[in-house]
Amino acid sequence: MKQTRHVHKFGGSSLADPNCFRRVANIIEKHSSSTDLIVVSAAGKTTNRLIEIIEYAKDGDNAAAESLASLSDFQRNLATELLDGELQGDALVALDNDLTRLALILENKLDRYQTNEILSFGEVWSARLLATYLKQLGLKASWLDSRTYLSAEMSVQPVVDINLSREKLTQQLLGREQDRVVITGFFAADSEGHTVTLGRNGSDYSATVTGAIANAVSTTIWSDVAGVFSADPRKVKNAVLMERLSLDEAAELSRLGSPVLHARTLLPVIESSQRLSLRSSYAPDEGSTQIVRRQHKLGAAKIVTGLEQACIIEVELEQEQDLALANAALQADLNAHFVAPLVVHQDKKKNLIRLVYTPEVADSAFDVAKAYAHPLPEIKSVELRSGYSMVGLVGNGVSDNAEQCYRFYRALSTQPLEFIQACERKLSLVAVTREILLEPLLKTLHEALFKRPKRIGLVLFGTGNIGGQWLKLIQVEKAKVEQRFNQKLTLCGVFNHLGGIVDFDGFEPQEISNGFTPKPFIWEEMLSKLKRHPFDELVVLDITASESVSRYYPEFASRHFHVIAANKYAGSAELAFYNEVKQSFADHGGHWLYNATVGAGLPIQPTLAMLQGSGDTIQGISGIFSGTLSWLFQQYDGSIAFSELLDQAWQQGLTEPDPREDLSGNDVMRKLLILAREAGLNIEEKDIELQSLVPEELQQGSADDFMQKTHLLDELLAEKLAKATKQGKVLRYVARFDAEGKATVGLEALADNHAFANLLPCDNIFAIETNWYRTNPLIIQGPGAGREVTAGAIQADLISLCEKLA
Repeated sequence: MKQTRHVHKFGGSSLADPNCFRRVANIIEKHSSSTDLIVVSAAGKTTNRLIEIIEYAKDGDNAAAESLASLSDFQRNLATELLDGELQGDALVALDNDLTRLALILENKLDRYQTNEILSFGEVWSARLLATYLKQLGLKASWLDSRTYLSAEMSVQPVVDINLSREKLTQQLLGREQDRVVITGFFAADSEGHTVTLGRNGSDYSATVTGAIANAVSTTIWSDVAGVFSADPRKVKNAVLMERLSLDEAAELSRLGSPVLHARTLLPVIESSQRLSLRSSYAPDEGSTQIVRRQHKLGAAKIVTGLEQACIIEVELEQEQDLALANAALQADLNAHFVAPLVVHQDKKKNLIRLVYTPEVADSAFDVAKAYAHPLPEIKSVELRSGYSMVGLVGNGVSDNAEQCYRFYRALSTQPLEFIQACERKLSLVAVTREILLEPLLKTLHEALFKRPKRIGLVLFGTGNIGGQWLKLIQVEKAKVEQRFNQKLTLCGVFNHLGGIVDFDGFEPQEISNGFTPKPFIWEEMLSKLKRHPFDELVVLDITASESVSRYYPEFASRHFHVIAANKYAGSAELAFYNEVKQSFADHGGHWLYNATVGAGLPIQPTLAMLQGSGDTIQGISGIFSGTLSWLFQQYDGSIAFSELLDQAWQQGLTEPDPREDLSGNDVMRKLLILAREAGLNIEEKDIELQSLVPEELQQGSADDFMQKTHLLDELLAEKLAKATKQGKVLRYVARFDAEGKATVGLEALADNHAFANLLPCDNIFAIETNWYRTNPLIIQGPGAGREVTAGAIQADLISLCEKLA
């Protein structure tokens, strides 16, 4: 079985009408590959209509025929709206055959297998129609009945036989290696070939179990919501989408009856290596929830959840019985019958076990509990009671969070409370009340619990010119950023070339600006210490020019740190390492922002991202990327020797301590590499034609030696200047690349009215050519170097990250 498959599941609301089918097909075309598996539910309310028809037929009601005719019209309309010509004709013939078969089944006395077969038509129609429509769009596609490979025996909650199903699926996919295979959800077959429904929310379960047996990389469940919110957004308007949720938290949320995530859906995810994400088919680009395997450090609630209606089964024991032992045995029996309760509460004073259920499951659970208790004299009574509501908090360590527990109890103090119960694994805190209108309580809890600022730790590498300027800037801006995003920023680590210090209680930026005493460190020990940080998120700010620091970026990502960088090495490293860095942050849910690496505070990379995100294509970028070389060649008109200008620039601090760093063009080349990769080109240093201004005989030796011999540059550059002047042109040090991968860095002679010819001293300029800006390039111009603007770029990235983490 291939390891590159992905599974996409679309529910009934995603296939409610022809436009929904078109939207889903567009998602499949854009977000899936040719080998992916597509699991679908019945379109719209088809399953509800089939249940209605079955009930009418059982009662002998003539309305069954009328309801079947209405369903037939709905399905025929889908086919005629979506399909053309022969494909439409074939689809309608197949539909008519199915309807004839369905009508014949309805004439007989219906047992549960025939009932299941009738219900399965809805998924068959969706899968067959979607696969045909994809073929009409030019995609290679076929459909597959899940009963041909999913094997499960009838029970309250059927469990798929993974090994047998994997063998069957392997056979079914032979010859479909390049097909998008559209599969019916919700159904399996037993050993006799009978249709078996997979229970409540079985379509989602069939998707993740298919992902498990197909060794899929991921399963994406597309529905009418973007994922899991901090509360039900229909009831709490300021609820926010949870971009990441740990698998444990997701399982706990589903166990408590969440309508978005279901416990059975998560079981195959837990038992396989597949990733799971939730997205909206109505707004595919407006966020998602990723279910991640790591447990978050945050010891607090992330989600407020609730059930408007709940039932309680009360099991009363004789007074001399051990409550804990009796409860353990009862839970084992309930689990064996797949009716585990949402909450279990033991009342030691009354020797009572209380089991909380949704109304849909309560009757089945009550029957199991009564059957279990019947032969046991130690059980005094079993009663089913309705008229309750349930509200809960979900989040790792929530029951250990004293502040949130206090707010939870306080919010419930005016409610008709029955009991409060904490989950054994500290993943939830649940209260059961007499039945109430839940919406006001959910709003109150959401408002009270999520006021705590998110704690973000900052670790600074580099305290030189730019790092020192950023410390001054954050000192001034910190309070505004914290208030804007409801976050608490703590500078907890500072490092330079001499060593560093870490203190999770934090430092004031002014303390570091006034000088600090760094201590030598060993990388592994330092990383281990940072891993044990107490913050919600940790951000590394790399304001160095150190290649060795950049080599630790994958390590930072694996430890779930974010990185903001002015350091160019990772962005311009060999392509394998660059891709490793990008992939590491993607795999671990982290962010790597490095807008300060090119153009200082100029919005170059955000502009590229915006253009590409809006559908434009970058055709090429050219410009002057070095503030130092910009200044030198703006001044160089032959009236002063180039070596004298270089000396002036060095004296004024406009160059690196060793000016060869500027004159070699290496810094410009690194910036060009970064931009080219951001534009989608996979190029290496060797692919760039680089013209260094440093003669071979000056490349060795110290900076002082070089400065003594800069006169050797004069003859070479004077000759180039004279040639350009004769043509009425000026010299500029230009970098450029195009969409074909041609990239150059070096001196060019440009017309004196060229956009690159007349800049302010030290300005950078970037000309961006795209499909939309081809004849009239988009120009970004301004200071491309300097401690203030570069520190500002770092701060802008920090604000962007704070917004992402809010």
